[in-house]
Amino acid sequence: MNPGSTLLATLMPLPVLLPLLGAGATLVLSRRPTLQRVLSVAVLAAVVVIAALLLVAAVQNGPIVVTVGSWPVPLGITLVADPLSALMLLTSMSVTLAVLVYAIGQGVYDRDEATPITIFHPTYLVLAAGVANAFLSGDLFNLYVGFEVLLMASYVLLTLGGTRSRVRAGVTYVVVNVVSSLVFLVGIALVYAAVGTLNLAQISTRMEAVPPGTALAIHLVLLTAFGIKAAVFPLSAWLPDSYPTAAAPVTAVFAGLLTKVGVYSIIRTETLIFPDSAVTQTLLLVAAGLTMLVGALGAIAQADIKRILSFTLVSHIGYMIFGVALATPLGVAGAVFYVVHHITVQATLFCVVGLVEGVGGSTSVTRLGGLMRASPILAVLWFVPAINLGGIPPLSGFVGKLGLVQAGVADGSALAWVLVAVSVLTSLLTLYAVTKVWVLAFWRPAEQIPVPDEPDPTADQDEDGGDDEQEDGVPAARASSDGGLPGAPAPRTGTLTSVRPGTARTIAGAEGNTGAEVDWPVARTAPADGVPLLSGRLLGAPGDRVSRRLPKVMAGATCALVALGLALTVVAGPLYDVADQAAVDLVARTPYIDAVFAQTVDDRVAR
Repeated sequence: MNPGSTLLATLMPLPVLLPLLGAGATLVLSRRPTLQRVLSVAVLAAVVVIAALLLVAAVQNGPIVVTVGSWPVPLGITLVADPLSALMLLTSMSVTLAVLVYAIGQGVYDRDEATPITIFHPTYLVLAAGVANAFLSGDLFNLYVGFEVLLMASYVLLTLGGTRSRVRAGVTYVVVNVVSSLVFLVGIALVYAAVGTLNLAQISTRMEAVPPGTALAIHLVLLTAFGIKAAVFPLSAWLPDSYPTAAAPVTAVFAGLLTKVGVYSIIRTETLIFPDSAVTQTLLLVAAGLTMLVGALGAIAQADIKRILSFTLVSHIGYMIFGVALATPLGVAGAVFYVVHHITVQATLFCVVGLVEGVGGSTSVTRLGGLMRASPILAVLWFVPAINLGGIPPLSGFVGKLGLVQAGVADGSALAWVLVAVSVLTSLLTLYAVTKVWVLAFWRPAEQIPVPDEPDPTADQDEDGGDDEQEDGVPAARASSDGGLPGAPAPRTGTLTSVRPGTARTIAGAEGNTGAEVDWPVARTAPADGVPLLSGRLLGAPGDRVSRRLPKVMAGATCALVALGLALTVVAGPLYDVADQAAVDLVARTPYIDAVFAQTVDDRVAR
């Protein structure tokens, strides 16, 4: 190993250690929120720099291997940075850093009411450490540890704020992931019983001597565990109900990272440990097609933007599994490139939805309208990653899908051709889903949103017998279902009669009163002097915080993510070359195995 590689090998544990040490430090600084924020950003920025150095070294010199504590394989923990793991680490940590800045901006804007930073920053850094450990792990049990670290942190992040919906979704999320972890632990036990080691390189060489039936059973157990974590159909039903309830930055980092750790595990095990399993390759092709189709159909049936994106998240996992299932360098390269693209774009879209909720007071397309007029910048921030997700050329989404289609055509089997057709159809359905959001929430004028019938001013009670009068005796606006989707409450209309602090804000029209805070329900009559303060449509629901102005830090972080997504298009050629090299090494297996065994020999000689 040359001196440069030796230095990087020394630095390689830092993407795991720095966030853990930072988590402890931010917990100590819980009474110093400014220092907490600065330290968290500095830690993740350092991890991004180290990840970039590891990627350059892995591409130029091959995999970098470290045996922690110089313990020999299989007794010690092995960390491996090959082109795949280094690329995943750099992408995930870059997105994690941008989302952290976004979360800091939201915390300042909301005054940390829903996301207390005393808990958030340490937990977020622990999550980053778990993700880094999973990507760099060269040991099956250490991969399990990485999963558990990031999942423990995700349990806390998902339920921050303690609302009923978040706790309920958190229970489902916890139960599903505990079950998948138990299945993973069973798989680890079976692997150790069969081959006597948990080092991935040693498993790959010894698994060839295991009877085919036993190997298939182990393979299916591990595939089930990773399939749940990656949200592969039919093991994906938990995701659309869990992610939308969390705070915007939490949902963004979950969508960008957590399922991709599961996909990474599938890529690693399918190429390194079980490279020639025809049964599971067919099973994965079928699962990939169903994941794409069911997720896309679920997306177009939703009215809430968060749920639309959650279903598209599931759907596009199918593209990655499609490439892995082909088990060719062309297919694996397409899958690797698409993982990088999807981490960036999906996290960006969830950050944009957080801004949409701030401007419009809702994430339901039946209750939103006029957002392009209210905030042109927000419209651009949605439009660019949305069409990228839909696969419009020449953006990175199109490049990734084109690579997967080419791999399917090159395979030539009947099932591969079916998957090619399904992938094209899924892309069109995704484009329809994001276009529906654009048309209804951004393009449609607010005045065209269906409104409820005017309530009877003389009515004293509503249908449920409740008092329908305000304290001042003014009738309140009534909500009703409309917009073609049962149960979707229509937006309120009315004339402002009072301005008081601490309630909702309006984005309705008059310049002098834009951003004024008003009480809900909105009265429909003018104040005593007969001069209305503001007349127009009010978006959102009672208690929503609505503002025409985008919070600068949140908007800046989102712009950075949009720029990163566009950068993937600009550097698509070199990036695809890295994905190709990673795929060739993965399918060949020897670069990874030889690097691990060579490091083991070097350690023994050094001792």
